Amino acid sequence: MARKRIREDEEAVIDMTPMLDIVFIMLIFFIVTTSFVKEAGIEVNKPKAANQSKQKNANIFVAIRENGEIWLDKGRVDIERVGARIEKLLAEQPTDVVIIQADKDAKHGIVVKVMDAIKEAGIDRISIAAAKG
Repeated sequence: MARKRIREDEEAVIDMTPMLDIVFIMLIFFIVTTSFVKEAGIEVNKPKAANQSKQKNANIFVAIRENGEIWLDKGRVDIERVGARIEKLLAEQPTDVVIIQADKDAKHGIVVKVMDAIKEAGIDRISIAAAKG
């Protein structure tokens, strides 16, 4: 009878500490390895294109509205400051591709000036975003 009483008094306890450690380590891993994309901050009416290819490594988006406003990193930027802002973003998060989201009614001259500023900042690959069409 003594053996039965000893077994009844003992309870099975599961130690949760190792599982919590693993969960926190996985959480830290996913936070560190996530790449954050800096969007331009506005929506534009993109021109339609029949042939498209997706850019996977782009972290910098430049938006150009129909009235000539340039948006970068959720803020309006003057044409003279585009190169400096791109260099700052490149220092924070290096990339080799910049995507320009130009409105279909944006002036061609402004788009070319933005492309020149991006090239001066050290980016050779520039993509133009288009809607499926």
